[in-house]
Amino acid sequence: MTKRKLPGKPLQVAARRRIVILGLVPVVALDVIGPAEVFTLANRLSGSHPPPYILDLVCSGSDLNLQSETGIALTAHRTLEQERRSSKPIDTLVVTAGFSPEQSLDRTAIEWIRTRSRTVKRVCSICVGAFALADAGLLDGRRATTHWGMARRLAELYPAVRVDANPIWIKDGNVYTSAGISAGIDLALALVGEDLGSDIALEIAKNLVLFLQRPGGQAQFSVSLQAQHGLSSKLEELRAWITEHLHTDLTVEVLADKSATSVRTLIRVFEREFGTTPAKYVEEARLEAVCRALELGGRSLEEIARRCGYRSVDVLRKAFARRLGISPKEYSQRFSVASEEA
Repeated sequence: MTKRKLPGKPLQVAARRRIVILGLVPVVALDVIGPAEVFTLANRLSGSHPPPYILDLVCSGSDLNLQSETGIALTAHRTLEQERRSSKPIDTLVVTAGFSPEQSLDRTAIEWIRTRSRTVKRVCSICVGAFALADAGLLDGRRATTHWGMARRLAELYPAVRVDANPIWIKDGNVYTSAGISAGIDLALALVGEDLGSDIALEIAKNLVLFLQRPGGQAQFSVSLQAQHGLSSKLEELRAWITEHLHTDLTVEVLADKSATSVRTLIRVFEREFGTTPAKYVEEARLEAVCRALELGGRSLEEIARRCGYRSVDVLRKAFARRLGISPKEYSQRFSVASEEA
């Protein structure tokens, strides 16, 4: 790993930001280590004295031994009880947990999160840490995400939360939620980008041997791959037909006619099998095709829009920005084969 600092003058940091990562035992180790590495690298690469971040790992248990689901223990800087008695300000609170979130929802920790959130600049969750934020009431009325495999459970337990299982991270006000495992690194990079600028965030990504930064709106997984699991032959045929006919008018009536069923039945099947509506599935399939075309390069945006079923480039740009949070041009610069080779 390189340790070179960014060229030019050291960053001017107005005040050090204290990042508190709260581990609700047992944690997913990478949910803790991934973001911690990002903030640590920001300190190394910033060139500022003192460095911009103070990083504290807090364990929800009775001692500093923060157990992880791998069986490998992490050592916290302090216990939650010690943190409760502390008067140190918190800039960013990052909540991590394990894959059985209901077992991690210690009432003392939840109440502390609820109370402390009133005085912190940003409140974040990694993966199923979103359950803790939801239980504390911080996600009520907000759009939020979590690991795709736990999204339905989050929506069932906390109906006031607008759960979106697709993005790798979401910002709603000063509350940030992220998807599973590696998405915590993407969220931490975004936070550093907000604080210190995109240049240092990109430099951190390179040091971590990541392919730059993934935008928050990037999907957690491929809609095509998701759709291939355990489908009936009839529905699999429709899925394949949609993929091959993205350039055509794919209304729900057209899809129902193609599958020889009623609109009502088709909507019910899509909700059951894909967890979404036919219209939203088609939109996801189109955007995924746009992403693939941008990654491969060699086609104009006008041609991509036509091939993927968009009436105009402007309609494509708006749909793309709404879903991924960046423009097609920015996506191409980050992810295209041509950009990688350059």
